[in-house]
Amino acid sequence: MAGTINNFLGSFTTDVARSSRFDVQINVPIVLLPFVKTSRELNFRCKSADIPGRTLATTERKFGSAPSRKIPYQTTYNESTLNFIVSDDMSEKTLFEAWIEAINPTATYNFNYPANYISTIIINQYDVTNKVTYSVTLNDAYPIAVNQLDLDWQTENPHQLTVVFAYTNWQSNSVTSTINNLKTQVINSIIQ
Repeated sequence: MAGTINNFLGSFTTDVARSSRFDVQINVPIVLLPFVKTSRELNFRCKSADIPGRTLATTERKFGSAPSRKIPYQTTYNESTLNFIVSDDMSEKTLFEAWIEAINPTATYNFNYPANYISTIIINQYDVTNKVTYSVTLNDAYPIAVNQLDLDWQTENPHQLTVVFAYTNWQSNSVTSTINNLKTQVINSIIQ
C-alpha cells in the first residue's frame, strides 16, 4: 500500500528512538570491590553497546502427511559486546583484566566458581527528553574476551577497548514494569 510522507510521519506518536541515547551500568562482583569507582565511570565511557536479542532454536517436525513445520525447543542468547573509551591511566583495561583473572587465575588456571565472578549489567535506552524508554538487565554476566589494544605512532586516536560478555539470560525491565503496572491496575479496579 502506497502512502504519503504525512502517513509515514503520522504513524509515529512519539519521536524516533536514537541509538546514541543510552548508558550501561556494570555492577562488578564482590571480588572486584577495589574497582567500584572505575565501574561507575564506565557509564560515561561506553562508546557502543547492543540491546540483546533472543533466538528460538527450532527443529523440523512432520505430523502425518502435513508439511513439515518448525517447532521451538530452546531459547538462545547471543553474547553482548561493549566498547569503552580508555582513560590515560588504563583503569578500564585493568578492571577487565582483573575480572578475567578472578574467573581464571593465571597462578593455577583453575576456574573459580561462577558465584564469585558473575554480576548484572543494565543497558538503558533514553528518549530525547532523557527519560528511560527501554531497559534490559543481563543476568549472571561476566567477560569472556577482553580484546587487545593496538599501538601506533602514526595516530593520536584514543584507545577503544572491546569487551565481550556472556550471560545466562536477559530480562526486559520495561516489560516487567509494564506487566506490574497492569497487575496493579487490575487489582485496583477489582477493589473499587
